[in-house]
Amino acid sequence: MQRKSIFLLAGSIALGAALLVGFAAGRSYDDRKYYRNEGSDLPFSLAVETGGTVYLAGTIGLTPGTREVPDDPKQEARNALNTIKSRLEAAGLTMDDLVVVQVFCSDVKFYNDFNEVYRTYFKKDFPARAFIGAGTLLFNARFEVQGIAVRR
Repeated sequence: MQRKSIFLLAGSIALGAALLVGFAAGRSYDDRKYYRNEGSDLPFSLAVETGGTVYLAGTIGLTPGTREVPDDPKQEARNALNTIKSRLEAAGLTMDDLVVVQVFCSDVKFYNDFNEVYRTYFKKDFPARAFIGAGTLLFNARFEVQGIAVRR
C-alpha cells in the first residue's frame, strides 16, 4: 500500500509542476484559436493555434473551387503548398515559420516533382520534413501536406 501511495504522490507532484510551468509561462490551456472555412461542414479545423504554435491539418492540391486533382503533379504540389501558405498567413505567419512538414504521397516516384516546387516556398532554411509513401489518398491526390509552425 505504501508503494502505491508513493506513486500517486509522485504523479500528483509531476502534474502540479507541469501546470505551474504552464501558468508561469503565461499560457492558459484555453488559449486555442480554431481556423475554419465559413459554412464548412468538415469535421475538423483547418488549423489550430495554441501557445504560439499553429498545427495545420493535412491538405491536398485540388484545383481551386473543384474536387479535381490537376494532371500535372507539380501543379498539384503548388496548389497544396499555396493552401498551406494561405492558412499560415491567416494566422499571421509565413512558410518560414514552419518547423516540421509531413508529406504523404500516393507514389514516391513523384518525390522529385514535389521537391522542385517545395524548394521555392522558403527563403532560408527548410523545416524538418518527412516524405511518406502512403498509397491511395482522397480524390486520388498524389500529395497531402500537413505541418506545424511556431510564432517567432
